[in-house]
Amino acid sequence: MTRVVTLGEIMLRLSPPGFERLLQSPMLSATFGGAEANVAVSLAHFGLESVYLTCVPAHAVGQAAIGALAREGVRTDFICRRGERLGIYFAEAGASQRPSTVIYDRARSSFSESVAGAFNWAEVFTQARWFHVSGVTPALGPGAAQATAAALRAAKEAGATVSLDLNYRHTLWTEAEAQAAMRPLLAHVDLVIGNEEDLQRVLGLAITGVDIQRVSVEFGPRLVAVTLRESVSASDNGWSAVLWNAQTSTFTESQRYSVRIVDRIGAGDSFAAGLIYGLIAGKSPDAALRFAVAASALKQTIPGDFNRVSVAEVEQLAAGNASGRVQR
Repeated sequence: MTRVVTLGEIMLRLSPPGFERLLQSPMLSATFGGAEANVAVSLAHFGLESVYLTCVPAHAVGQAAIGALAREGVRTDFICRRGERLGIYFAEAGASQRPSTVIYDRARSSFSESVAGAFNWAEVFTQARWFHVSGVTPALGPGAAQATAAALRAAKEAGATVSLDLNYRHTLWTEAEAQAAMRPLLAHVDLVIGNEEDLQRVLGLAITGVDIQRVSVEFGPRLVAVTLRESVSASDNGWSAVLWNAQTSTFTESQRYSVRIVDRIGAGDSFAAGLIYGLIAGKSPDAALRFAVAASALKQTIPGDFNRVSVAEVEQLAAGNASGRVQR
């Protein structure tokens, strides 16, 4: 079974019922999520050996996070148990002209304070085919940034393909901080993923989808994928993506979906997972991109962070079956 490794922080997600405002009712649903955790879950559902690296506190909430991952098929045996608290985020679902909102409560989390030196990289990357991380991870502090850089170097030394989702979060660091930390990391990256805003804020490139080859020219990754979201409202979005392959000088455009949003959190993560899976499975760049866009379109119809869909479901949508008719 093909091994894919991801590194990042899993968090407790607290959300009000349906489309209510935060604490409109005196209740919150508790689930788990986080950028790389979402990728790990998707890859496990696609049938890969999905290894997730994080740090959680050695108490019941930390164990519940591990259990949530394990139930989705993710390997959790490398997870370290250190520190005192699990990061939390509050997610309020938007609708129509009211946007979704996220509030983070992750300062001094187990991951941000414990991840540096927590893993034996040589052991982790034994037989690993792929490594994925996002820009959220180095933004969490000096220790997390050091761990990200060490993991990237170890992955390349082990011969693994490396993907990096730029994933800019303005609540975690400034554009100047992001560029200073992230631009040097791209020397170790084969596939970079982001949206047009990420390219501007993290790489300092004010470009549109058709100019994405500049990322390869200026920073080196051979593959560059950009997701394209058309926000008609919080409820209705257009969704597509483009891919640049520097090895063949090929620019590929995906199909476009009009998505009625149920939960847009995790859309980019499910796109990354779909693209990783498609490339590992030997699909052509065009087919891998179509698979990734279909997977991420499906995710936006599912509540919570995790994309609980199978390869067969994604391929059915990618092949053109987008009617949504009942399957009997």
